[in-house]
Amino acid sequence: MDRDDQLEELGADTCLRLLSTVPVGRVVYTEHALPAVLPVSFEVAPDGRLLLAVRRGSATARGLDGTVVAFQADQLDPVTRTGWSVLVHGRADVLRDPELVRRALRSGLRPWVGDPDPMFVSLVPELISGRRLAPSGRPVPHS
Repeated sequence: MDRDDQLEELGADTCLRLLSTVPVGRVVYTEHALPAVLPVSFEVAPDGRLLLAVRRGSATARGLDGTVVAFQADQLDPVTRTGWSVLVHGRADVLRDPELVRRALRSGLRPWVGDPDPMFVSLVPELISGRRLAPSGRPVPHS
């Protein structure tokens, strides 16, 4: 990053709004006592939870249930060196409520790697942070 770049810290509401504009992010969790990072399809629920779509029976599904995880998504332009990045920390739990699972299915949310019988994980944000980067001399666009 150049010294002349402009960095803006983002509030939680802006972070959630930006997250809702991209379909894939990365979830960070523990697998076999080591950090693991995996791209996942997701959506922001109306109540602010993140719903992640994973393959049923996968190591990821097992590693996410009842644990504290990190989730990161971004939209970056390597040519202009602009964009944003959001980081969320919180507890992840497999969705077991049949109505919530039906809603996730109706929304079209599916795992990044196809699965006819997906599993959904709810991530309740406890810490949300984000940054937006714009070159110096250009105003930072507000969402």
